[in-house]
Formats: sequence, structure tokens, C-alpha cells
Amino acid sequence: MLDIKFIRENPEKVKKTCEAKRVIVDIDRLLTLDKRRREIIQATEAIASEKNKASKIIGGKNTVAGEKEKIIFEMKDIDKKSDILNMELKVIDDNFYGLMVQVPNIFNDDVPLGKDESENKVLKRVGDIPKFDFTPKDHLELGQNLGIINTEKAAKITGARFDYLMGKAALMQFSLMKYVFDILTDPKIIKKIADSVEKGYCPKTFTPVVPPVMVKPDVFKKMARLSEEDKEERYYFPKDDIYLVGSAEHTLGPLHMDETLEEKNLPLRYAGYSTCFRREAGSYGKDTKGILRVHQFDKIEMEAFTVAENSSKEQEFFLGIQEYIVQSLGIPYQVILICTGDMGKPDARQFDIECWMPGQNKYRETHTSDLMTDYQARRLNTRVKRNGNKIEFVHMNDATALAMGRILIAIIENYQQKDGSVKVPKILKKYTGFDTIK
Repeated sequence: MLDIKFIRENPEKVKKTCEAKRVIVDIDRLLTLDKRRREIIQATEAIASEKNKASKIIGGKNTVAGEKEKIIFEMKDIDKKSDILNMELKVIDDNFYGLMVQVPNIFNDDVPLGKDESENKVLKRVGDIPKFDFTPKDHLELGQNLGIINTEKAAKITGARFDYLMGKAALMQFSLMKYVFDILTDPKIIKKIADSVEKGYCPKTFTPVVPPVMVKPDVFKKMARLSEEDKEERYYFPKDDIYLVGSAEHTLGPLHMDETLEEKNLPLRYAGYSTCFRREAGSYGKDTKGILRVHQFDKIEMEAFTVAENSSKEQEFFLGIQEYIVQSLGIPYQVILICTGDMGKPDARQFDIECWMPGQNKYRETHTSDLMTDYQARRLNTRVKRNGNKIEFVHMNDATALAMGRILIAIIENYQQKDGSVKVPKILKKYTGFDTIK
């Protein structure tokens, strides 16, 4: 949520942001409600002050009886006026906050303007696209032939867009998990990546977390991840009034809700491993084969809480970690700067990493990195006490460390061999205990 003071002082900038992010919010109506809201609050405060003075007069030893009755009679009228104002304020508050939560975050100056993903900007490409002396297969055909991916049984037992990972595919997933957590908790690797952002940038490692995979609706809304549009994507249990998370950040982000953190302890960095659940409601007919777009998948997600001046650097640090992981696995990729029309409503800036998928002969998204500035923290009431006792909202970042299914696709397709076997990336061999899936 934006600061209402910022909206008052920059209405045209906020309107342009809404237009660029393709979000419809009546900013003029919001400002009208804000003005009336402040008038009512000022009036009720004046009434409270008047009533306080009257109470002192009524309780005074030197106040004559006739004066007391007169003041009490006048206070009854004031109470009626106060009740009317409070009723109006409640209605205005509901409408005011209803509009406030719809206003998107202001995007950074370096974010490209664009209507949709076709106008995202490729920043760089890394790694050589593999050349095969045979026609490469997609991950599903390879996985079925090797007996490591089974979507047919999953469809019979659970439904479409579910899968079984079997044998060495399952072992590779757990190997990837261990490998990534080793990176995120290794002081030397983290320092190297931090220094690549800025010499001397904070090299604090990540705290591993296994977070809950369910979240209360009010907390989900505070995370800015449960709008009316988002609800179509979420799994909801009415009996318990609770949602399944779509990513670990949905329960990592609220870890410090309603807390004031100490500046000396920042940044706080967490890495959460969880199963994620998405309806894929808007993807009818897309990626129906295989394990690229499924209802249930596992992921390691990074979350950080920083002071304002470091939040952009923290996002670049997260991107550095993502690139380190993908490069070490030997997978070609490209880094994308997401345009205004394709980025999330809470994002100030968003990067994606797309890995090369030989089975589709194109790059596909495997990682994302979201800079939220103080947009989520304002809703979550997560603050930081700065040196000098100044209190500010923290800035928040979240990013994919590894989406298991998608990176398995990239490994299986890029490391496939002519005989239908799949080589294991060199860095993973000590974790898997085998060097080939055959």
C-alpha cells in the first residue's frame, strides 16, 4: 500500500502508474474520500476536546448547579453530532481503504513501459545453446521413457496438471534442494555474490525455513496477494477460512508482521522450502503437457527485509544468487527486465530468468525476483527503528532460488543424450550419487 501523503502530493504520477500497470482505480475519488475523512477526524477530535473541557467544568467544585445542567444538555447534542460523524467515518473508511489497497506500487525509473510480456526487455544472455546431432525430445517424453515422470497415473488419481516424480528424478529434486541450501548458507559464496553487487555489501547468509503452506485471508491480503483477481488462482477451504499458499513468500513475508525491527539486525534473509499450490486459472490450453505448469510444485523462495536505501541492491543480490545457481548447473539462460504492463501490482521492479528448453526450442521462465519497496511492509506494519530512533517501514524483496519442476525440465532437456539417457550436471553428482539417468 502506498502512503496516502505520497498520493496526495503526486496524484498524476499515481494515475500514470495505474495506467502503465493496467490497473483501474479512481484516484480522484480516493482523494475526495481522503479529504472528507480528514475533515471528519478533525471534527471528532475537536468534539472530544470540547467534551473533555466540559467534563472538567462539570466535575469542578466551584461550578454552580444551573451551569452543570446547561452543559450536560449541550453535551447531548454534541454526542448526537459525534455519532453521526462516526457513522459517516465508518462508511468513508470502508470505501477509502477499499480503494487504497487497489492502488499499485510505483515502479522504478529503469522499468520499461509496455503493455504486456512482448515488451519486456532482454538484459543479457548467458551460456551456449546446446547443439545436438539428433532431434532433441521434450522432458515428458524423456521422463516417461526413463520411468521418472508419470502424469498419466497422476491424472487418474488426482487430476490434470499433477505428476509423480519417480526414482532418480525424485532423488535429483532432493539433491537440488540440498545444493541450493548449501549455497545460501555458505559465507564465502554469499560474500562473493554480495561483493559483485557492491564491494563490502552485507554478506549475511540465509536462515533456512520450512514455513506453513496455509495462510489466513487477512494476512494474505496484507501481503497484497489476495485481490479479487488473485482469488481465482488460489485454493481456499471455506470450512477453515484458510488458503493454500502459491509460494513460500506468502508466509515468509508476514514473519515480522506488527513488529519493529532493529536496524543493526538488517538485512534479515530467509530461504523457505515449501510445496506451492496454484489453480492456473488463466492458463487454459497452455502448457498442458508435462510438469511445466502444474497445480502442485515445490520451490525454494528467498525473502529479505532491508532498510530503504539497500532494497534495490538487495534485489540485485538476489538476482546474482539466481544467476550463480543457474550458471553452476550449466544451463543457458537470459535475464529479463519486466515491463510495466506485465509486472505484479505490488512490484517496484521485477526481473525474470528464463532458461533454455531444447524440447520447446525457446527460453522459459524459471525464476522471478520482486522488489516491493515498503508496499507490503506498510500493510503488514513491519517497521525498522533507525539510528537516532527514527521509525520507518522496512523494504521487502522476494525471489525464486529454485522452482524444482522447471529446473528439472531444464536439466533433463539440456543434458539429454542420443540414447535417451540424461547426464547429471557436474556440480550435482556428489549430491545425487549417480552421474546418469538411464
